[in-house]
Amino acid sequence: MIEPPYGVIWNRLRQGKVVPFLGAGASLAEVDASSLWDAASPDRLPRARELAEVLAGEASYPLSGPSDLEDLAKVCSYYADVAGRPVLRERLREVLNHVYTPGRLHHMLASVPSPLTIVTTNYDCLLEAAFRAAGKPYDLVIYPTDRKDLANAILWWPHGASEPVAKVPNDLDIDLATTNVIYKMHGTVDGTDPEWDSFVITEEDYVDFLSRMTVNTAIPSLFFQHFGSRSFLFLGYSLRDWNLRVVLKNMGKHMYSRRLIDQEEEGPLPSWAIQDAPTELERRLWDKRGISIFDVKLTNFVSQLEDRRAAAAGRAG
Repeated sequence: MIEPPYGVIWNRLRQGKVVPFLGAGASLAEVDASSLWDAASPDRLPRARELAEVLAGEASYPLSGPSDLEDLAKVCSYYADVAGRPVLRERLREVLNHVYTPGRLHHMLASVPSPLTIVTTNYDCLLEAAFRAAGKPYDLVIYPTDRKDLANAILWWPHGASEPVAKVPNDLDIDLATTNVIYKMHGTVDGTDPEWDSFVITEEDYVDFLSRMTVNTAIPSLFFQHFGSRSFLFLGYSLRDWNLRVVLKNMGKHMYSRRLIDQEEEGPLPSWAIQDAPTELERRLWDKRGISIFDVKLTNFVSQLEDRRAAAAGRAG
């Protein structure tokens, strides 16, 4: 089995030349596959299917078979239809707004010496907690699905701010060379104030988000400019998720044209996806997007990067 180029990845990461993309698997990397989630007394975040099962039960979702529970977006759409969007938001907050423990991946990213722009589709606050634990300042940027008055804006919390600033996406001005940024592409649960909770989670939410991507109002242009000179590292994603495939396709329209122009003589920058037991279809989908896929457990991958970080620190000491 071909292993990831751990040294190359760590070197580019420590230099701030990698954009990590974190999916749902990144928040559950250290969870035992056989463990069951207890909705009444959760000690970890739920898997998508576990959350779908609870919401389907509460909303009396008309299941046609067990596979229906694989589609969390459809279950959430039904829940919102029968109970209302505010009730769905309250229930999601009840599930997600607990003091969950960041994993080694989150702590590893927070330990990187150079500023990073990290993109995540997770609603949890594990990354933020890891950066706070490391004493690292960061700016937070989110996509605000649940605020119709902010339909063409993003929300930006400069480091230390108690409330966000609403910005037209292409007016966002952050010095990414000196600032850690966590961009929560699908919203967030706010740890202190439910007013700022926002979730891209129903089918309609995904359609709205993707339509905003097509007119360049979902992702700040500042980030696209940054992406054009960075490698990408996908952690906890599966391309079985059609939403991610469409997001990558739309992002590629903005990123890869510039990358090809800038690097036509030198070749494209490397990008990687780390995924446990990818299917042959997923391998082909990643490859088609110019991303090298490696069949490695996320915990093992993090261990390798931790070893390289420790070795580098030893040499520096």
